[in-house]
Amino acid sequence: MDPQGVLGTWRLARTVRDHRTGTVYTAEGTARFTQEGPERIRWAEEGTLSWDGTRSPFTRTLFIVRGEGETWRVVFEDGRDFHPWGQQDVTHPCRADLYRGGVQDPCEAGWSITWDVTGPAKDYAMSTRYVRG
Repeated sequence: MDPQGVLGTWRLARTVRDHRTGTVYTAEGTARFTQEGPERIRWAEEGTLSWDGTRSPFTRTLFIVRGEGETWRVVFEDGRDFHPWGQQDVTHPCRADLYRGGVQDPCEAGWSITWDVTGPAKDYAMSTRYVRG
């Protein structure tokens, strides 16, 4: 899916399963994709994270930027590279930990991102569903 196809506001629902502690985190909120120029889209999320009877607000900002040629990449707010946009099979090293996953079922109505994260600092599975909202 072309990242310009996600411009606008989406509802998000996220589940994070921490394999070490057994804790299940859920998050609900919105994701706004805003064009900031021909080669840059702001991806801003906000909502509420819940676990074990606790609720906490969260925010996260990423960017989707055009790389070489026609390829698009997701980068962190500080500019560090994360992963290619729209791919299902992504591997991303984060220090000694490894992220495996990617975008699933992309279409105008909705899409998902899944990550399995393993390593000395992290061991969890995360799934986020985005629905037009």
